[in-house]
Amino acid sequence: MKIKVDNVFAPLSHSVDEVYRDAMRLCGITARDVAEQGIYRRSVDARRDTVRFNYCVFFVLHGGAKPNNRAVVLAEEPPEDTAVEKELPYRPIIIGAGPSGLFAGYYLALRGCRPILFERGGNIEKRVRATSAFFSGGALDTECNIQFGEGGAGTFSDGKLTTRVNDKLCGKVLDIFIRHGAPGDIRYLAKPHIGTDLLRGVIENMRNSITALGGEIHFDSRLEGLKIKNGRLYSATVNGAEHDCPALLLAIGHSARDTYQMLFDSGVPMAAKPFAVGLRIEHLQADIDAAQYGKFAGHPALGAADYRLAYNGAERKCFSFCMCPGGSVVAAASEERGVAVNGMSGHARNGTNANSALVVNVTERDFHGVLGGIAFQRRYERAAYRLAERYLAPAQLTRDFLENKKSTRLGGVTPTYPLGYRFAELHGCLPEFVATALCDGIRYFDRKINGFSARSVLTGVETRTSAPVRIPRGETMESVNVKGLYPVGEGAGYAGGIMSSAVDGVKAAQALLCRR
Repeated sequence: MKIKVDNVFAPLSHSVDEVYRDAMRLCGITARDVAEQGIYRRSVDARRDTVRFNYCVFFVLHGGAKPNNRAVVLAEEPPEDTAVEKELPYRPIIIGAGPSGLFAGYYLALRGCRPILFERGGNIEKRVRATSAFFSGGALDTECNIQFGEGGAGTFSDGKLTTRVNDKLCGKVLDIFIRHGAPGDIRYLAKPHIGTDLLRGVIENMRNSITALGGEIHFDSRLEGLKIKNGRLYSATVNGAEHDCPALLLAIGHSARDTYQMLFDSGVPMAAKPFAVGLRIEHLQADIDAAQYGKFAGHPALGAADYRLAYNGAERKCFSFCMCPGGSVVAAASEERGVAVNGMSGHARNGTNANSALVVNVTERDFHGVLGGIAFQRRYERAAYRLAERYLAPAQLTRDFLENKKSTRLGGVTPTYPLGYRFAELHGCLPEFVATALCDGIRYFDRKINGFSARSVLTGVETRTSAPVRIPRGETMESVNVKGLYPVGEGAGYAGGIMSSAVDGVKAAQALLCRR
């Protein structure tokens, strides 16, 4: 029998053995009854006057053990998918080495399929050099940057592994991460993250696993065209060379704007989808810690505090997105003459500032055409570029943003954007409806976190929250009118973050192997 025990509370200073003993006492068993034990989940409970940890633990019991009704008896694990996987008579091609592409490639490589991955950007080493050069004032490499390259856009992020996807594959994805060097605690933390520093090593290890199993990964290799005839994919052109491919997994990421145009021109069905646009807000991490944890702020067991905020206005929703405790704001442009911001943090989250996107939903009613969302994003990235000149970030104190007046000096928070900043009126690089909704949301957030607007600074513009298009697919995960084309991950509009993209990649690989 396998049971779990929820709501096992522990003080900040405790041992895991104490947690197990308390859980046993709560459900009326002893150590003699236990064959195996482990942690399902650990979260921080800061809802009351004290701050503590909340554990969910599991026990596998010997026969004859009789826990009380405080325990929840777990059902047996469902059997693995019984769909028949076949040996492929060809080598599958994957476009993109982000989470969905890498995990699809790893899954296929484990099964002897020797996949071929093409990634338009460079490997991790080249990406680090290219982004470091850009952050130091060098030229923007439009093919190798924050958006493009091995690991995808999530490589330069907080490495969050939270997801709303409820799928048994989530556990398998976490196991693969751990197998390739991720911390073991991602298995049970309520808000697991790897951090950009550790994530780079994990991605390199996955690359090495794929190639050791007979797969290939080609960098600096951009998809330029598809040959489609009678509703079936025949070949793909990469860097001028045509490759026969009865099946291709399309894992292009959310910023491959030229690839979207090529797909549209090739007749691949696409649809506009909602996304969000806004700004990055920065606070001192110490202020967020104090607001969330009170007198317990700074306790070594807690680490850096985060937050998640949402405001539902009459017409728009304003919400925090991709919050990076102890992190920095990064230059996320992938096109010339455009400024885009994002956030990242290391595993330790020990930076001076906390940052988060504050964004407002944009719907298909706000632009025209299937690719209108791309033009919408580009318009405001270029507006930010003009406001700040070159690739500096336009910046404004949050209180000044609320009053729509230009800031003249910093408050207590210095922007971390690496290329520097220039004071500007940020309403000038946002649609009016976004600026209005942001002001309403920030005033509401002031009631949730004391001093939210008073001690903070904004930089812009945040546009790359998710793909502005969706590539429709059917039950087999193939394009609805191009057999053999598998649109996957965030770039296809079917995922939102590292975990869900990785899961989607594995599912696409499974679908390919079960193809009739």
